[in-house]
Amino acid sequence: MTLGGKVAVVTGAGRGIGRASAIALAKAGADVVIADIDATAAQASAGAIEALGRRSLAVPSDMGDLAQIDDLVERTAAALGGIDIPVNNAALTQHGRFLEVTEATWDRIHWVNAKGAFFCAQRVARQMAAQGRGGRIINIASIAGKGYAQTSNPAYAASKGAVIATTYIAAHQLAEHDITVNAICPGVVLTPLLEGMLAERAEQTGLSVEELKDRMCGPIPIRRANLPEDIAAMVVFLAGPGARKITGQTINVDGGLIMQ
Repeated sequence: MTLGGKVAVVTGAGRGIGRASAIALAKAGADVVIADIDATAAQASAGAIEALGRRSLAVPSDMGDLAQIDDLVERTAAALGGIDIPVNNAALTQHGRFLEVTEATWDRIHWVNAKGAFFCAQRVARQMAAQGRGGRIINIASIAGKGYAQTSNPAYAASKGAVIATTYIAAHQLAEHDITVNAICPGVVLTPLLEGMLAERAEQTGLSVEELKDRMCGPIPIRRANLPEDIAAMVVFLAGPGARKITGQTINVDGGLIMQ
């Protein structure tokens, strides 16, 4: 129970990496607020947290909308007494190559992935600075933000590059408040979002979903994709006492797919 007495907020926690991270944080002792645009999924994740004996709250939220981010922070502080561990996980993408990206696609992806992550970190950092007890901001970026060429979409890669840059600057400027800021950069992760994209690509290419998975996992030295729980384990580490001196880092969890 290394996180006993801590309050976490996980965005995009209705499924995938977010849900796995929320559950892992609760198992480590934290109370966890679930933010997700899907109210039903958010409530289901909150129920799973409560079943573990921890306090939880489901807050349906569009993370590109600043008013909804402010509401999330205010409701969390009022209900649970503050925020210690925000996990900026909410994100979206769709398959597309460089010559295919439209303005609408760019804006839709950056609305949540870049704008949402920045202002969620900012709003929560203001709350944590006012509390005076420090905190841990954990951003879920991607190896795409470091130039991984097989990204789902160049706009997605650019948005995750923005998350990485935000991580570096925030780590410098929030250190005086004893707030650490780090980013996790997953590689291939078997999530519902990826499964949906693979199904779409299978229809377009005539290949099976399993064939597409094999092509994705082939270059990974460890020879398997991540599960959401692999990312969640790093979230718990960065939130815990063993990471108190780690800040401004972008940590790959990708089986060795890129090494930088």
